Amino acid sequence: MQEQNQLIDLSQIDQISSGDPNFRNEMIRIFTDQIPVFIENIENFWKNKELENLAREVHTAKSSVLIFGMEITGHNLKEIQLLAENKEVDKIQELIEKVVKDLTNALHYLSGLQKS
Repeated sequence: MQEQNQLIDLSQIDQISSGDPNFRNEMIRIFTDQIPVFIENIENFWKNKELENLAREVHTAKSSVLIFGMEITGHNLKEIQLLAENKEVDKIQELIEKVVKDLTNALHYLSGLQKS
């Protein structure tokens, strides 16, 4: 099931939950709780040029977004991780902006799902 302009694909969550709506909703709740923390940490680590912490944070976020089928966001997070690890900072700002936009859109979309 592709959703939110193909930003999110909940098929993996549906498969993991084996049709249990409570488990599915709990996975969504956990992710929506994580998103603001990911955004805040990524932005703060970048602003403070803490590249090692940035690389770790985006690695953690990547695992979560991939479970929700956010392939493009996962790819961008992996790119940020590699750039930060190699201290190649030229493209990081642009990638962070894309990731933050995607995470914000996912948060709004998934929050709406929780209310319905």
